[in-house]
Amino acid sequence: MKKLLWYAFAIFISTSPASPSMAAMVAKRTVLNNGLVLLTSEQRALPMVSIELLIDAGSRNEPADQAGLANLTSTLLTHGTQKRSATQISEALDFMGASLSTGAGEDVATVSMTVLKKDLAAGLELLAEILTQSNFPQAEIDRQKQAVIASIKAREEDPGAVAATAFAAVLFPKSPYGRPVEGTEATVKGLQQKSLQEFYNRNYRPNRTIIAVVGDVAEQEIAQALNKAMKGWAKGTPGKKPAPPAEIGKAQTVRISKDLTQANIVLGHNGAVRGNPDYYAIQVMNYIMGGGGFSSRAMDSIRNERGLAYSVYSYFGAEKSHGSFQFVMQTKNETALQAIQIAKEEMGRMREQPVSEQELNDAKDYLTGSFPLRFDTNRKVAGFLAQVEYYELGLDYPERYADLIRKVTRDDVLRVARQYLHPEDLTLVIVANRKKVGEK
Repeated sequence: MKKLLWYAFAIFISTSPASPSMAAMVAKRTVLNNGLVLLTSEQRALPMVSIELLIDAGSRNEPADQAGLANLTSTLLTHGTQKRSATQISEALDFMGASLSTGAGEDVATVSMTVLKKDLAAGLELLAEILTQSNFPQAEIDRQKQAVIASIKAREEDPGAVAATAFAAVLFPKSPYGRPVEGTEATVKGLQQKSLQEFYNRNYRPNRTIIAVVGDVAEQEIAQALNKAMKGWAKGTPGKKPAPPAEIGKAQTVRISKDLTQANIVLGHNGAVRGNPDYYAIQVMNYIMGGGGFSSRAMDSIRNERGLAYSVYSYFGAEKSHGSFQFVMQTKNETALQAIQIAKEEMGRMREQPVSEQELNDAKDYLTGSFPLRFDTNRKVAGFLAQVEYYELGLDYPERYADLIRKVTRDDVLRVARQYLHPEDLTLVIVANRKKVGEK
């Protein structure tokens, strides 16, 4: 999992067809004896339970020379414990008809499970086993290293991924937020079993974990079941709040030459953190400028009017400790510079002129109207609730969200555009055929 971008509430894809309403989504919060924060939303429509964990075990906790350690650790959780091999874990999941997946980002690692209610005890037993007894067999380490390296090489052939990686490296130099979560081929090759085990022992602890449980289960029932299944999971060193990047890179242009017909472009700069009170005005502003798909100004001026780009969008990524603004486009090499200039002009227009009432109302209607669609499955609800806890938004956040958006005014949009858009101070990354783009 690369980033927890709040622009899209990047929560998990589900296979469960349950559709809890917002009114019934209210969660209960408790802290277990071992420090585990438990969020429960009781949904009885189907005999299934979805479980999402956020663990303070992201790549910001790894040394720079061991980049990829957090990612490889999370991958290997399901590839062997003191009791079961990778094959036996897979067979146990197949027998229950359950799903179990893991991942890692810069700040947190994730574990996701969906299990039938009748198999909840067995599912929690397996979940507790990977959280407390993973043993990182050397054969599995070697196998997963090769898989990660293959993924890294594939990303190096993806011009969009190359541009995004280069942009992050420039914006957040010497920071875990500026390097790929997967690491590099060299750092992954150097990872050792001892380092994986030490990272796991230090960071995979209940008092560094949020767990959200949604489905056919009551709060007291799941609390008792978790206390029983995870009674051996002992507290560790408490996690620290994510620290802002020590340095923000100076605006610059990075050209990466590849034999492509389409130029891949990222331009942007530092942004706002998730806790910034202006977050909601920024979302409305960005929807109008470039985040609203075919409804956005950028799509209209760059694609519809001039036919310069098939794909164009902008977004503000807001994390706990840092944020970024990015304007992303794909266009022909020959029209790259023209598209970049128009993107800058659209940013300037947002700063200079108030948006229309129609644009404002359309943006607010979309953002409030689409919000409930993010909760059409139990698993999405569980992922959302875990993030609400992580970002300290309060469990009444779903009820407050619409009002937070509706309160945004035209003056607010103009104010945040002037404060958070800097068209003359942009980092620009172009992955393209350099000869066709030109040197300007």
